[in-house]
Amino acid sequence: LFSHPKDFTPVCTTEFSAVAQLSDEWAKRGTKVIGVSVDGVEDHKKWKGDIETYGKAAAGFPIIADEGLAVSKAFDMLPAEAYMPDGRTPAHSATVRSVFIIGPDKQLKLSMTYPMSVGRNFAEILRALDGLQMSTSNGVATPANWVPGEDVIIPPNVSNEDAKAKFGEFETIFPYLRKTKAPS
Repeated sequence: LFSHPKDFTPVCTTEFSAVAQLSDEWAKRGTKVIGVSVDGVEDHKKWKGDIETYGKAAAGFPIIADEGLAVSKAFDMLPAEAYMPDGRTPAHSATVRSVFIIGPDKQLKLSMTYPMSVGRNFAEILRALDGLQMSTSNGVATPANWVPGEDVIIPPNVSNEDAKAKFGEFETIFPYLRKTKAPS
């Protein structure tokens, strides 16, 4: 779920375009992408044309029309008393600039919030998604700056004996930090 403060804003248009361009990457990871904006359905339909023109890719994902702010408030992007005044600008909903990765168990796995002036790094979002899928599927953790194919961390609650049985060879850097080849 990735959110935006208003349709027809420059940074958000480039971000939605990037998401559209990455449709094969989302599919490869079994990930459903959903946008949310505090504007209505008719604005979304018009904006999708700009998104697709800029990104040269079909925006084949839904965009939630959160005019009543229910989603924005449920995910704590806006305070409970927030409302959208007449003549509003993106600044009125500036905090609605977040990415949420929600697992198959419907639990929040990761959230990132960006300021309006900084475009999201979708390579990092894909890397984080890969790390979450690696750790969830294999009972490991990923180190700083990890990318697929690099070694992973064996959690401290796994004994050396169990680690050897599960992963084979591993490197002990400190008693609490052990690395092994990423399971395939």
